[in-house]
Amino acid sequence: MNCLRRTNILAPVHKRTFCHQSSRLFHSSPRWRSLSDHDRGRGLTNILADDNPPAVQVKRITNQGIQLVDGLILPSACIFLEGQVFLWDVPQTLWEGWGKEHLEIFDLVSPRPEILLFGTGARLVQPPPFLQTYMSRLGIQVDTMDTKNACSTYNVLAEEGRRVAAALLPPSPHLWLKTFVPSK
Repeated sequence: MNCLRRTNILAPVHKRTFCHQSSRLFHSSPRWRSLSDHDRGRGLTNILADDNPPAVQVKRITNQGIQLVDGLILPSACIFLEGQVFLWDVPQTLWEGWGKEHLEIFDLVSPRPEILLFGTGARLVQPPPFLQTYMSRLGIQVDTMDTKNACSTYNVLAEEGRRVAAALLPPSPHLWLKTFVPSK
């Protein structure tokens, strides 16, 4: 027990040591190398991403509609919920003629999303108070923005693994061609 000295009580002996820090020990030089076009982007990894990307991801917004990563173009209103895409039959006039029945899917689904992103087309138009009140009673936070920003926010939140849903209107309204195919 060489670190203890005998006194009235046993106590550790504190030795003073000085650390001589040298900036040289922590110095490193950047390694410069030219990247060919072939090498650019290699080795970049999203460390927050799960091994399995979300089932629905938006690639871009075009005049034809919302294009998903898999190439599918959605020309009319749609809902992204639980990794699925649903075509959404809503009035063409924004908020005019809308009712709670247009959002009943969120009352039926379990578990409910934490947040609903409303994409209102090319520009932001706030929804009527009764729609926000209805969603609030369901325990779903509503965030309203233009469709382009709603898609970007959806991609980020879905990639983080959050329970997020998106109700999106296309930037330029298209009529949804409804056809009935009789079963044989």
